Amino acid sequence: MVDGLERELRDRVQVLRLNVLSPVGRVAASAYVVRAVPTFVLFDADGEMVYYQMGFPGKAVIRQEIDKLERK
Repeated sequence: MVDGLERELRDRVQVLRLNVLSPVGRVAASAYVVRAVPTFVLFDADGEMVYYQMGFPGKAVIRQEIDKLERK
């Protein structure tokens, strides 16, 4: 499901996936308080976190949040 969403949105947003068991992933997981996999974090163009969801919120929710960012 996440793969399909990533393919669908690749022309609209930059998608970054991290393995929370890797050294870099552990640092990011700690910084963004990742306690479940998957966790979705969206940032605006200024690098500010604007959305955070542990677990899969559904494609419609992710699309809606990205639409909000594009309207800013």
